[in-house]
Amino acid sequence: MPKPMTLNVRVSGAPAEFVGEDDASENVSEYVCDLIRRDKERTEAERFDRLKTELTRALAAPDSAYQPLDAYTVIRRGQQRSGA
Repeated sequence: MPKPMTLNVRVSGAPAEFVGEDDASENVSEYVCDLIRRDKERTEAERFDRLKTELTRALAAPDSAYQPLDAYTVIRRGQQRSGA
């Protein structure tokens, strides 16, 4: 588990008023942590949905769309893509 990180955030105007309605800094810290957690969950859900879409499309393809490949061809393609 990564060690805790200290962040200093400057907020002004309407956002500061919104977050600052409750004066306890611990609540503000929890609020920011919750926002980060939710954004992480949203990002992961978007990635999962993209993967699911790609897999659904691939699995729906007819057998004729697939090409048999040997391991050497797969390795060579991987090396070409990575620039190795």
